[in-house]
Amino acid sequence: MRPTDPAVRPQIPEYAEPYHGYVSAVPDGDVRVTLEREGERALSFYRRVTAERAGTSYAPGKWTVRGVLSHVTDSERVFSYRALRFGRGDETPLAGFDQELWAPHSHADERAWEDLLDEFRVVRSATLHLVRSFSAADWARTGVASGFPVSVRALAWIAAGHELHHRRVLVERYGLAPAGD
Repeated sequence: MRPTDPAVRPQIPEYAEPYHGYVSAVPDGDVRVTLEREGERALSFYRRVTAERAGTSYAPGKWTVRGVLSHVTDSERVFSYRALRFGRGDETPLAGFDQELWAPHSHADERAWEDLLDEFRVVRSATLHLVRSFSAADWARTGVASGFPVSVRALAWIAAGHELHHRRVLVERYGLAPAGD
């Protein structure tokens, strides 16, 4: 059986190689604590972005800041749904999703920045409630998503790391100031 401790970083093959960057971006410690702490930090970071700045991108054809936040929120929903299904014992393989197909249909650039912020806040809150519901046995459950085996524990780490990855991109490529600056 796979490790059941949400404070232990999952390792390949508990998740697929394409997710390694996300998992490795997460600080050591209980992923539930990280999701809560980084959710608060993310909101602080995003709230410092003006609505005008949220409508900009770093290069032509790249997502706006609004688009990035919408993508982060959509992806967290998907990772949480996968964790929900597998954590509740449903091993039905789950399809992947095409972020490039989803992005224009999110209507992020037509939505109010405050609405996108609130949506992220609510989704992260739902993720926290979900991961806090898991027992030790639930964390070790696995399923197949996007054609790859993945554990519930790895999905929580992937969700946390995915947001951290995109926040880093917003600092490095979009020139947004890191939280606390």
